[in-house]
Amino acid sequence: MRSSYLVALAGLAAGCTGIIGGDPSVTLTDAQAAEVNTTGLRRLTRVEMDQSIRDVLGDGTRRSARLLAPEPTDPYDNDYRLQIASGALIESIETLAVELSDAAMMDPVQRAALLPCNPTGPNDAACLRAFVQSLGRKMFRRPLADDEVERFMVFQPFSVEANDFDYGAKLVIRAMVQEPAFLYRVELGNPTTQTGVFKLTSYELAARMSYFLVGSTPPDWLLDEAANGGLDTKDGVTSAARRLIGTPNAHDQIERYHALWLGYHRLPHALDLTTSMQAESDALVNRVVFGTNGDYFDLFTATDSYLDARLAGHYGVTGFTGGTGFAWTQYGATPRKGLLSHGSVLSQGVKFADSSPTQRGLFIRNRLLCGEIGPPPPGVNADAEPVGTTSPCKKSRYQVHASGGCANCHNQVDPIGFGLERFDREGRYRTTDDGLPQCAIDGQGEVFGSPAGNLTFNGPDGLADALIASGAFERCVVTQVFRFREGRREGADDVPGILARTEEFKGKQRNFQELLVDMVSDEAFGFRRDEEVP
Repeated sequence: MRSSYLVALAGLAAGCTGIIGGDPSVTLTDAQAAEVNTTGLRRLTRVEMDQSIRDVLGDGTRRSARLLAPEPTDPYDNDYRLQIASGALIESIETLAVELSDAAMMDPVQRAALLPCNPTGPNDAACLRAFVQSLGRKMFRRPLADDEVERFMVFQPFSVEANDFDYGAKLVIRAMVQEPAFLYRVELGNPTTQTGVFKLTSYELAARMSYFLVGSTPPDWLLDEAANGGLDTKDGVTSAARRLIGTPNAHDQIERYHALWLGYHRLPHALDLTTSMQAESDALVNRVVFGTNGDYFDLFTATDSYLDARLAGHYGVTGFTGGTGFAWTQYGATPRKGLLSHGSVLSQGVKFADSSPTQRGLFIRNRLLCGEIGPPPPGVNADAEPVGTTSPCKKSRYQVHASGGCANCHNQVDPIGFGLERFDREGRYRTTDDGLPQCAIDGQGEVFGSPAGNLTFNGPDGLADALIASGAFERCVVTQVFRFREGRREGADDVPGILARTEEFKGKQRNFQELLVDMVSDEAFGFRRDEEVP
């Protein structure tokens, strides 16, 4: 069985171009077709798989995170162009399927929630059929065709042989977990008058919406909406999107998106400090996006933060009154403001056991301005720490980057990084280089080449103001959401759509929830374009 799944997965991973044929059933103009994005076949990430398993099987133990290899992040973990089917992956998924099926039937609560009927005995084929249909709809995000139901009914004799109805049910679960229809977000759609452009079915649209907005399989009510035509209009899609955004799973998804975007989904600190930093950032994201639901840039200009005693002491913030818990606390005289002042974000860009102006500048330029500063050219040893000729101070040592063939790139990043140097690699404030009290840090930084010109700043609070004033920040915010939604970086054909969403974002007072709604209610979201075969 394992080899057949490997063949199926490898074939699906190669892409699904040209699978749908026949006469076009949907009319699209050239202008409408031009707005449709290229879409590839996407495998569920470990997080998406665990959350889908939680919502379908009731198993919240996150077995995928333990059994499957982590995805590469750049910065998101869902880039389908980096997903490769392998023998090791198939073996891990098989182990996952066995564990899940055994656990589901052994747990009385899970079993009762999964079975839509009370089996009368091991030969109750009608109950097993109802189970296959019920579970299959949830696992594959659509109703099963009759021939698919029959394919899973081959496990019914195993129940009879074992004299145990649950044995056949376990085999059904085991097989469905390993099915490409579960592991991959298969979007075939219906052909249109435009070659290579397909209109998603209502069930495919529901799945696309759900995995973007809540990171999991569509809930039953959304599948019902797909079945009864509730997603056939823009108003229906908009209403469903708002309902999804109002769920706790959406809060988790938006927290996770920001943690991936800004790199704090994992931190190189002790567990207690890491936990506090992540809780601080998650709380601010939740307050701005879901609490006040106002200007998204409040995320970068907030003058208070969600601190516990550990973080308050770490930051040197006075006036903390939260006791042993967390409390919203004003920064006061501490030069901090918004998310860029959080230790979680300031922990990015570390090298040579210290903060690196170059790495921090790259982080800001690539993640927050959507610039594309590539790796150093061949022959450049990026792992060699800059060495000064006249001074041990960091700013003097990094002057070696300001001239020669490296200057063009370094002049775009190093000045940004130096503006954050008054905060160390754990986000603590300082006024001199670590271990070098003679090396004063002035904290002056500059953003070169923004639409608003060159902008000077001092510290993360000043950087937030500079980014907002740059004229490039809104577009980058929209671009990053686009990358997360599509599972890939944008191409030239995607730019007009990103620009249109950016203008909508600005026109709606930079409301992030409205941006998410606009991202799924746009007509083009319900279509896909084949990737070109190399």
